[in-house]
Amino acid sequence: MKYLVTGGAGFIGANFVFYMLQEHPDDEIVCYDALTYAGNLETLESVMDHPKFRFVKGDVADREAVFRLFAEEGFDVVVNFAAESHVDRSIEDPGVFLKTNILGTQVLMDASREYGVARFHQVGTDEVYGDLPLDRPDLFFTEDMPVTASSPYSASKASADLLAMAYHRTYGLPVTISRCSNNYGPYQFPEKLIPLMIANALADKDLPVYGTGENVRDWLYVEDHCRAIDGILQNGRVGEIYNIGGHNEKSNLEVVKIILQQLGKPESLITFVGDRKGHDLRYAIDPAKIHGEIGWLPETKFENGIKATIQWYLDHEDWWKNIISGEYQQYYEKMYGNR
Repeated sequence: MKYLVTGGAGFIGANFVFYMLQEHPDDEIVCYDALTYAGNLETLESVMDHPKFRFVKGDVADREAVFRLFAEEGFDVVVNFAAESHVDRSIEDPGVFLKTNILGTQVLMDASREYGVARFHQVGTDEVYGDLPLDRPDLFFTEDMPVTASSPYSASKASADLLAMAYHRTYGLPVTISRCSNNYGPYQFPEKLIPLMIANALADKDLPVYGTGENVRDWLYVEDHCRAIDGILQNGRVGEIYNIGGHNEKSNLEVVKIILQQLGKPESLITFVGDRKGHDLRYAIDPAKIHGEIGWLPETKFENGIKATIQWYLDHEDWWKNIISGEYQQYYEKMYGNR
């Protein structure tokens, strides 16, 4: 099988590349990534010379480049991770989110139709469901809930999901969709909550927490997410949506305090800042469908996953310090500038 993994130089995409190369050694992976601010080719350094891996720089919204790549490679499966994903950035500049997350998905699906891929998998987010009240721990997101997006980011992802389902119904494109809770683990861009708090704590800098820190997220270790997508690709039903949740609900303040405790840093570093516009209160996923149909459940408890994540950032300071300094953006030119 030959897989196209878009956005494969990003956090979850790169971890999926590593997972697939290890678990499916006979399959080929082509990674297509525009290397915008969150795409980091250094992340893929360990597999750049792998015989079953190829990296191609490009934008999913570039129709000519995408169609040319499909013609060259003859993909069996497309897994679309490519997305602008930071809520705060979407509030400041919604346009780029609409282009990448909606129009980019359309281009990929048009190419998938033209070249007859066997499966198009859209990687979504639980944020399309809006949020749940803090005082109703009995409520969870299920696949049949309506989408009620709160931010330009989640609205763009909901639009992509709707478009994918429309392509399935109208054109018969073999689509599956997954919607995951908040991921954490190795190689996450340092503007996200967990790596940002780790980096700031190590530097004895203030740890900014929105509002009162009571907002709750369902945390999913990234390798568990990769395993779930693999399961959907192998055994999921075409035309279906699968929620992927971690069963690890924590408030933002709880997460920050756990990080400080693990690093031996004082809670006095916590600084409460003005709340995010339209900040969702609680995310929580019911993964009963994917468990019942595919047998998947998360294997990593948050207490273990956060320790492993913190240790990874301690062991790979050069990786995230290059990002903070901006040097990571020069890596592509260093690798490919003279080729």
